[in-house]
Amino acid sequence: MEIRTMTVDDYEQVKDLWMCIKGFAIRSIDDSYEGVARFIKRNPTTSVVAIKDGKLVGSILCGHDGRRGCFYHVCVHPDHRLKGIGKQMVVYAMNALKDEHINKVSLIAFTRNDIGNAFWNKIGWTKRADLNYYDFTLNEENIIRFNE
Repeated sequence: MEIRTMTVDDYEQVKDLWMCIKGFAIRSIDDSYEGVARFIKRNPTTSVVAIKDGKLVGSILCGHDGRRGCFYHVCVHPDHRLKGIGKQMVVYAMNALKDEHINKVSLIAFTRNDIGNAFWNKIGWTKRADLNYYDFTLNEENIIRFNE
């Protein structure tokens, strides 16, 4: 198993991984090649992929704003779950954030994502009940599609 920093060259394999995960939400602009390339250019050291036998089996888009890190699209291929890959990727990304002097990391998990929510609880993340999460869409063309 190899855990390493994601590059834009990983995009096609990362997208293939996203497409095989039921219920995964993909945005037409943010998750396009151009959107991911822009994200990686801004955050070149913090996103992560897991490679097993030459095949990409896990990924995390991870970035920060100089103050707080954020995880997006954390996923492991269904055939490779419950083997510690997700936790290894999380540790790798958190260490990359620490190297950039980031002290706190957040993420959003859909309430209906039972697998993801169980994972975050198991590895010690805290579900916040003390705040409301607000969202405002600036670009209506950034359509969300859920994999079935």
